[in-house]
Amino acid sequence: MTTKTEVVKSEGFTLARLIWRLLRRQPGGYAERVFATNPGLAAKGATLPVGTVVVFPLDDIPSRTPAPEVVRLWD
Repeated sequence: MTTKTEVVKSEGFTLARLIWRLLRRQPGGYAERVFATNPGLAAKGATLPVGTVVVFPLDDIPSRTPAPEVVRLWD
């Protein structure tokens, strides 16, 4: 498995922000994969403490998130 390791270097970083910084997008289901790769990461809270090491799996990242189906009540 190919991975990339990042260390939180400033206050106020969330996992979503780290994913955006790494990939420049938010692939569906990717945050769950990061949590599965990093046991105990969710217990650290919404904002990650400075010095937290996060390992990102880089294999099989979805290229695009499918667009949600639009339901129109009136045409």
